[in-house]
Amino acid sequence: MARPSRSLRQAPRVKLAGTVLALVKLESSRQIRGRLHQLSFTGGLLHLETPLDEGIKVEVMFRVAKCTIRNRAVMMFPMWATQGCLQPFAFIDLQDRDREKLQEDLQKFLNASPLLASPKQALEATAGSSE
Repeated sequence: MARPSRSLRQAPRVKLAGTVLALVKLESSRQIRGRLHQLSFTGGLLHLETPLDEGIKVEVMFRVAKCTIRNRAVMMFPMWATQGCLQPFAFIDLQDRDREKLQEDLQKFLNASPLLASPKQALEATAGSSE
């Protein structure tokens, strides 16, 4: 049986290395701050101080370039990191318009010059290119 191509199996991921702040709102209205480690238009990987339970539903809020995302997500099984944990999440009902904007901004990031020294500089470059 042939294996599906990478594009069918997995959305392209952008490694942000913690340069983008994120806010996670629990169903109890408690808010937790974290940093985005990786992002795709299907979900991402958050760096948090303490892990959240697998399977809980949250609201994730962050801004990448010109795209502000505020969407429901489900938390997946966390992985321990040097400080805190890395916790994957998947968007639950990302609207088509938001998915397209996020996909466009992530593509700009992926197309950014390889000469940029850091993810932060690449994000700044993509933010400036869409003005």
